[in-house]
Amino acid sequence: MSKKSAGKNVRELALDLILSVEKNQSYSNLLLNTVINKNHLSPADSGLLTELTYGTIQYKLTLDYYLEPYIKNSKKMDQWVRILLRLSLYQMHYLDKIPDHAVIFEAVEISKRRGHKGIASLVNGILRNIQRNGVRSLDELSDPVERISIETSHPAWIVKRWMEQYGEERTRNMCQYNLKHPKQTARVNISKASREKVLEMLKEEGFSVEPIRFLPEGITCLKGNLALSNAYKEGFLSIQDESSMLVAYAVDAKDKNTILDCCAAPGGKTSAIAEKMEKGTVYALDLHEHKVKLIKQQAERLGLANVTASAHDARKAGELFDPQTFDAILVDAPCSGLGVMRRKPDVKYTKNEQDIHRLAAIQQDILAAVAPLLKDGGLLVYSTCTVDQEENDQVTEAFLKQHPQFSKDTTLKNRLPEEVRRFASDNSLQLFPQDLGSDGFFIACFRKKDQ
Repeated sequence: MSKKSAGKNVRELALDLILSVEKNQSYSNLLLNTVINKNHLSPADSGLLTELTYGTIQYKLTLDYYLEPYIKNSKKMDQWVRILLRLSLYQMHYLDKIPDHAVIFEAVEISKRRGHKGIASLVNGILRNIQRNGVRSLDELSDPVERISIETSHPAWIVKRWMEQYGEERTRNMCQYNLKHPKQTARVNISKASREKVLEMLKEEGFSVEPIRFLPEGITCLKGNLALSNAYKEGFLSIQDESSMLVAYAVDAKDKNTILDCCAAPGGKTSAIAEKMEKGTVYALDLHEHKVKLIKQQAERLGLANVTASAHDARKAGELFDPQTFDAILVDAPCSGLGVMRRKPDVKYTKNEQDIHRLAAIQQDILAAVAPLLKDGGLLVYSTCTVDQEENDQVTEAFLKQHPQFSKDTTLKNRLPEEVRRFASDNSLQLFPQDLGSDGFFIACFRKKDQ
């Protein structure tokens, strides 16, 4: 029996969790793990809580569109009541295994506990009306931006930007793909064992896993949470998306290299680079001490003695290192995260265009700050987990204009796994979620000219 705090069931825990995400802008993925652990939820309850939380957040705009005709005074409605209605409608409309009558009964009971009979009556009335009459048609939406926005629950400003940058078809495909459940993938620590050996270990533990076709160190988990495996605890693998794994290929780490990872926490890319070098050092920086601790813990778990981590602002890296110190530098820059909405659905509601402008300026500042630290002939790699051109192409174009001592490194394509090369162009790689089923991601490479 799960020990749920204050006798709350899974649906009420989901309500609390979504309310915290909206009120405090908490990260849904971090909060979800905390709630699961704190309440000692069974695997079945953990799965349901995850489904209800992510699903309700993911489809927020669509659910509000469906609810709108049934709510008379939406401005007077308490926030928790609206979330409860979304949560209930998500189950009724998108989930097959839960009967409508059970959803409505549970919503009414939660309303009684949290509010009063009037709220319970309101919730009951709205949900029963929807049960009888169904939801309104999306065909009422004729404007393409509004249609994609409501249909896929992406704010209109994002849809408009992407349509201007990539056209309607690619935007629609990307928004639709962002609604899919993300799969868990992992990178085998090739400095400790082969992929075949790690797959065997995981299968013996009861996990359902398979190799990623285009990544020789990649694993997909079909059942179970690899972070709970003994293989993970003993440092044989790291949880990482396929797109992120490609960064280590771009950096082209070689033995005896000295490499800088400027914005390194929590350490996934740092460790991937370090695993490719028997000798050499990766210096990892991050702004916050508590995040640097995560990098160190990661390196220790994986048995990597060639990682040195410290807390420092990448824009002031010149205070720590002399010019011409590094063979390669990775700037995995702070970004809007608009490429990882499947994993962090709340991101699309918390970001705005001003954030993108601000982040693009920071990204350019970091590139400019670390450029002098690279040796002549060295490689500078820039990456983000976004698909927005202002943070990607425009940042890299501005960098080249302002730094004539750098040129495009057009050999990036040669370093990537063969199946990924078709998405690379010139010195950069832009992956959309629908391309490989991975996170949206951008990588660009520059070579410092010999002076």
